[in-house]
Amino acid sequence: MHLITALLAGVLFGLGLIVSGMTNPQKVLAFLDIAGKWDPSLAFVMLGAIPVVTLAYRYMKIRSQTCLQQEVQLPTARQIDTRLVLGAVVFGVGWGLVGYCPGPALASLPGGAFSPVVFSLAMVAGMLLYRLLVGLKR
Repeated sequence: MHLITALLAGVLFGLGLIVSGMTNPQKVLAFLDIAGKWDPSLAFVMLGAIPVVTLAYRYMKIRSQTCLQQEVQLPTARQIDTRLVLGAVVFGVGWGLVGYCPGPALASLPGGAFSPVVFSLAMVAGMLLYRLLVGLKR
């Protein structure tokens, strides 16, 4: 049941990314180009997501279990540290350079375009490099 629920949630999320235009790198880059031909439509997508996430988060805060009887695990970290800032910078630079972030890139893979494949491979390589480097430090 857990795998079916995860699959359905992933499909719903992917469809939402496709319908909203988040899988179109030109649309994303136009949204990020505030000094040029700015396209504000993705701002409305993001603003529309905020109340939905807020309600879901508040609902899960008062519950002890999910609908599948799993323990509710909400983030507890509250501090802004170097790792958070550097991660946000790397994410933002990558998003601004190619117009993809991880979710939309993965949702774009079935379309057969070359750029999400390259992005996804680079993303996996970066994750493996991080694991290697962090593994050496520990």
